[in-house]
Amino acid sequence: MARLNVNPTRMELSRLKKQLGTASRGHKLLKDKQDELMRRFILLVKKNNQLRIDVEQELTGALSSFVLANATLNEAFIEELVAIPAEDITLDVIEKNIMSVTVPIMNFHYDEKVAETPLHYGYLNSNAELDDAFGKLSSILPKLLELAEVEKTCQLMSEEIEKTRRRVNALEYMTIPQLEETIYYIQMKLEENERSEITRLIKIKNMGSNT
Repeated sequence: MARLNVNPTRMELSRLKKQLGTASRGHKLLKDKQDELMRRFILLVKKNNQLRIDVEQELTGALSSFVLANATLNEAFIEELVAIPAEDITLDVIEKNIMSVTVPIMNFHYDEKVAETPLHYGYLNSNAELDDAFGKLSSILPKLLELAEVEKTCQLMSEEIEKTRRRVNALEYMTIPQLEETIYYIQMKLEENERSEITRLIKIKNMGSNT
């Protein structure tokens, strides 16, 4: 590790020691932040994985019913049913701070009764599979929206963990070693200068004694 290019003076030594103290404290704080971010991130990833499994299973069931319905019903009838949304969904996003990471809290607003009666249509041209498909798709909505929020939070926390890791590594493997090596160099130089000065004074004293 290359030392810093500074003059080996006591003033520089004092300044670098203070800088080393600040860097060491900063390293500890960032390391603690990184560990806590990782702990929360792991919990979120577990939640995200479980939500994704649930949503994918429910979507698979809904799509299976839809495929069966599509095979037995007039395609134009199904297209007409889904051409216009049954309900509008609005979204309010509130920012939340988690360990200096700004993550979204997504508040979705929609009529929860849609899950009970997702579409209004006559039963003459429909069948049980179509009813089942629309019912399942509507019931998935809350989990699907929650999954969007959790996945976005995981993404933002992952980016912050990576940034924090780079800063921790820079302090641990570059800044702190450089400061320590430079401090050691200055201390050696100052001690060497002190020995030289003592030797010079002794010589001067001896010369005075011999005269």
